[in-house]
Formats: sequence, C-alpha cells, structure tokens
Amino acid sequence: MGETMRSFDEIFSLAAERKGGEAALEAMLSKPKSAAELSALGDDRWLAAMTKSVFQAGFNWKVIENKWPGFEEVFEGFDPRRWAMMSDEDLDRLVKDARIVRNAAKILSVRDNAIFLSDLAREHASAGGYLANWPSEDYIGLLDLMKRRGGRLGGTTAQYFLRQFGKDSFILSKDVTAALIREGVVEKAPGSRSSMRAVQDAFNSWTTESGRSLTEVSRVLAMSVGA
Repeated sequence: MGETMRSFDEIFSLAAERKGGEAALEAMLSKPKSAAELSALGDDRWLAAMTKSVFQAGFNWKVIENKWPGFEEVFEGFDPRRWAMMSDEDLDRLVKDARIVRNAAKILSVRDNAIFLSDLAREHASAGGYLANWPSEDYIGLLDLMKRRGGRLGGTTAQYFLRQFGKDSFILSKDVTAALIREGVVEKAPGSRSSMRAVQDAFNSWTTESGRSLTEVSRVLAMSVGA
C-alpha cells in the first residue's frame, strides 16, 4: 500500500465535503445483503442476475431493464439445469426472439454460466450458497473464479453483477480507480495480480478500520473524486 494512503475517516470527510455533508453522504450509501439473504436466493436468480449484467455490458442499461420481463419469459425462469443443456435448436430460436437482445455470443453466455453454476452446485451442494459465503477479504479471488469459469464475466462485468445482486463488492470504476491512484495504492488502472492484491489489501485495511463493507468503502472512494 502506498505511503500517501489516507485513513478511511479522512477519505470519508473528503467525500462529505463534495456531497453536502456527512448526513447527505450517508444517505447515498447502501449496505450489501447478508450471506444468509443471498444464500436464500435460488441458483436461478444468480443466473438471471449474471445474464442481466452480461447483456448490460457495453449496452444501454435501460433497454435491458425494459426488456427484462421478456428475458424472464424466454429463458423460462433461468433454471441452470435447463440452460446448461442449451441446444443448437435453442440458440437458433433465441437469436430470432425479439423479446430479448439477439446477440448470439451473449446468449451463449447463459449456457456457459448455467454450466458454471451447475458445476458449483455439484461441488458445493448449492452454487448460490457457495458464492454468498465467499469472504469479502478475498473478493479478488471471487472475481478470478468468475473470470476463469464463467461466461463473459471478466473485466467489470462480474463486479457490476455482484454489486447489483447485493454481494459485498467493490467496483473499479473510473472514479474508484482515480481515488486508488490518488491514495498511492496503484499507479494506474489495476489489472495484474499484484495490483489487484494491492487494491484488496487497501480495501481490507479500510474495512477493518471503519467497520464498513467493501460496498460502502467503494462508494465513498468514488464520491471523494471530482465535484
């Protein structure tokens, strides 16, 4: 970690100055769901959320949100066991269905992520339970797992998926990355194993110091940048 890295309290104060005071800043923060809450969700909901994030990546999010009921219909509730067996006939039908965005590569990611979740369920009894209980202190390990075994879950896609789903997470957005560079944690946008470890170590330090979640610390970092 860099020598210039501020304490979380100092960064919180910096963000509060930019956002109209501490109370206003607190109102902008949200906490992640607990592991118990996430574990209670079926594996179909994990696949649905993965799919939404994959389709939103590089696309207009509002379009996907507006079409989402159609996605739920077309993918029949996102049962991983069903879509792990996606056939060529399924794909031919899906790429012609106007209820969804007809991107063949992203449609195939539904199959890949269904296989990923089905494999986790066989290995750990419950895919959702396994992912829900992944420790925040090794969040980068979870990102690595999703990149290696999931479909189109590299880059920030998995980060946005986890945040939207309620898993404790940080997102390496433009503002968060700028804050990390400012604090001397990294010199440029992290991508290597060593830089990602430095980011995790910094977040672990701030969460330990503050008692806050990765999600909250990430949001405060983002809001400490710019006007």
